Amino acid sequence: MEFTVGQIAQLLNGKVVGDNTALIRSAAKIEEGKPGCISFLANPKYESYLYETESSAVLVNHDFEPKKEVSTALIYVENAYSGFTRLLEEYQRFTQQIKRGVEQPAHLGEGSSVGEDGYRGAFSYVGKKCSIGERVKIYPHAYIGDNVTIGDDTVIHPGVRIYDNTVIGRHCVIFANTVIGSDGFGFAPQPDGTYKTIPQLGNVVIEDHVSIGSNTTIDCATMGSTIIRSGVKIDNLVQIAHNVEVGKNTVIAAQSGISGSTKIGEKCVIAGQVGIAGHLTLANGTKVGAQAGVGKNIKKEGLALSGSPAYELSAHLRAQALVRKFPEIEKRIQYLEKEKAGAGKTDRAD
Repeated sequence: MEFTVGQIAQLLNGKVVGDNTALIRSAAKIEEGKPGCISFLANPKYESYLYETESSAVLVNHDFEPKKEVSTALIYVENAYSGFTRLLEEYQRFTQQIKRGVEQPAHLGEGSSVGEDGYRGAFSYVGKKCSIGERVKIYPHAYIGDNVTIGDDTVIHPGVRIYDNTVIGRHCVIFANTVIGSDGFGFAPQPDGTYKTIPQLGNVVIEDHVSIGSNTTIDCATMGSTIIRSGVKIDNLVQIAHNVEVGKNTVIAAQSGISGSTKIGEKCVIAGQVGIAGHLTLANGTKVGAQAGVGKNIKKEGLALSGSPAYELSAHLRAQALVRKFPEIEKRIQYLEKEKAGAGKTDRAD
């Protein structure tokens, strides 16, 4: 599929400097661009590639001023990264096959309703009394339990397991082999040292525009709901325990784990392999660095944390700088001890 530079600029409300008739067939990184490709420049550290790229066009921010002559066509847009993302979305929409209808065998439980223009793949299972919205895609081998609600335009990828009573909003994407609504980790210790299972009677509520990566698990609440607010983006291999609440537009990277009843605020950033203890509250805008362990409430908004146990990033960096100086500090201490010992011998001799 081909588009001209001018057509792309029109789609993105951009302005072309250069050949607007050049044909674009694919996208590429600016450092790997070839004729017929379009790239983008959003980070200044990649600017040097602009002057040597072979891409036929490059998206740049509206205020960008090249320092050298440029051979490629430049498309000036409000935000180059966002514009490139939109361009990829449009390209995907044109090139991907649009799936509709019902493949066989597929199960639809008694009392369930399915909206128009949807897709249910072979060996998919929808339980009783479910409400499936319009244009919902349920790929092969997905399981949806009883009394589940799924909003319009949501996509359920192969192998996803959605337990009873789960509520999923509109425009969500749930990737392969994710499990939503399984029992939370609840066991009561007994006098004889054994553990008794605590029934998990709640559900999971996922609001609109949420993306959940592959092999992630979100447990149902013991009572009430585990809640993922609108706009949340969750990576692969994330564990979210019972009664957790994740605030709007928060992002959580792979291999992170959030213990039960913790409340994470809006617009937080949780990096990879972060562990968060239970029954905590993280304020809006909290940023937690990779492999950090959070064991206390974070009340101040916008803090950046690092380390295990996690504490404020600036203090953590100062501590790390001191750690690197420990060998030198040790040598100084040894030297001073020797000096002191030598001075003591001299005094006794006198």
